[in-house]
Amino acid sequence: MSNAEIGVIGLAVMGANLALNIADNGYKVAVFNRTYARTVEFMKSAGDLVDQLVPCETLEEFIEAIRPPRPVIIMVKAGEPVDMQIALLKPLMTDDDIIIDAGNANFRDTLRREEEMKSTKLTFIGMGVSGGEEGARHGPSIMVGGKQTAYPRVQTVLEAISAKYKGEPCAAWLGENGAGHFVKTIHNGIEYADMQMIAEVYGIMRDRLDMAPADISKVFAKWNEGPLESYLVQITADVLKAVDPKTDKPMIELILDAAGQKGTGRWSAIEALQMGVPATAIEAAVAARSLSAAKDERIHAQDILGLPSGGGSSSSKNDIIADLELALLAGKIAAYAQGFAVMAAASKEFDWGLPMPTIAKIWRAGCIIQSRFLDEISTAFSKEPDVANMVITPSFAKMLSDCDGPLRRIVSDSVLNGNPIPALASAISYFDTYRRAQGTASLIQGQRDFFGAHGFKRIDEEGNHHGPWS
Repeated sequence: MSNAEIGVIGLAVMGANLALNIADNGYKVAVFNRTYARTVEFMKSAGDLVDQLVPCETLEEFIEAIRPPRPVIIMVKAGEPVDMQIALLKPLMTDDDIIIDAGNANFRDTLRREEEMKSTKLTFIGMGVSGGEEGARHGPSIMVGGKQTAYPRVQTVLEAISAKYKGEPCAAWLGENGAGHFVKTIHNGIEYADMQMIAEVYGIMRDRLDMAPADISKVFAKWNEGPLESYLVQITADVLKAVDPKTDKPMIELILDAAGQKGTGRWSAIEALQMGVPATAIEAAVAARSLSAAKDERIHAQDILGLPSGGGSSSSKNDIIADLELALLAGKIAAYAQGFAVMAAASKEFDWGLPMPTIAKIWRAGCIIQSRFLDEISTAFSKEPDVANMVITPSFAKMLSDCDGPLRRIVSDSVLNGNPIPALASAISYFDTYRRAQGTASLIQGQRDFFGAHGFKRIDEEGNHHGPWS
């Protein structure tokens, strides 16, 4: 049997598409699935790529088919199935072979697995892959974490199969152990926030401006030609113009308004809270999905409470739409700024040395949150790699200045008229809190000292102090 350059375990949609992508780029790839019938089915559908694929019925045959040191990509359900697969592989693999978990793993599982692998002579890589089914097949964004010495063995293949932005591969080694999966987690947190804000803007046009889906679609399509150009804005326009072939009604009006989630957005919010880094847009988006799932409760609440009567506004429809564009841009900036701040904190805590400009670059194509201003983010961090927050860099400070009024008007109008905007509202509160030198936490410190004698720092003296409470 001729040696494959790499192997893929798990031939569900993502694994199958990744294997075909590798084969399509000229590399021979060994494939294995727990049920061999699935492997046979996969080979029948491979078409012209069948000669680049090495189907294997047993794990022993699979390992033997790969050129040493053997890189093996695991594409199975996150959690226990990954641990089970690793346990089966360990006895079969030899020195310097590489196990690559390319699923949506919790980075803390990746830390554990990498630590457990130290007792062997194998190498473990945690690899974030973004782009969904289409990305896996034709070019995803790839975020690699693990031993840097192992990366050259897989670098050529990963760069070849990744998305390209102006010829640059959207794949990179980002740091040791869990770095790759952590960056992927934050990517998904930003994705949650971005999607939520887009949904809020859609809701304002639907409920506040009484616009039909087809007309809202045209607005998003126009926005996609400007500063908001991004994959999510583009597909929003496509979703909103789609018509159900069964009823001829707008498809969006037939979709139940209860959003699912697989956990990565929640992980982002949890890690941000644990590190003490505010990620309010992500938190709001996670909470909004949870509220959306409580459909029956919301129906009952509307029956009891009714909808707000609305406060009206003197703004015209065209003025509101113009403000919505810049308000959404401001919200996106907040989501990205918070996500990068969380990554910066994790980079210090785990000593990863995350390359922020590189992360922005590999997100410019292939991934779900690809957008025009990722170039701006990359440039901002290249010029000021240690900046505390990207919103205070010159380019983003200027953007926020331009967006400030529109965001305030949209948030104010939405509150007055009862349009839910948890993520957009969190963005303006975040900006206002971040840029106010004199905040209100002095009162919180006084309260904490009053009921718990926790003490506080004075602005005019050193040391820990207590108040003259009775």
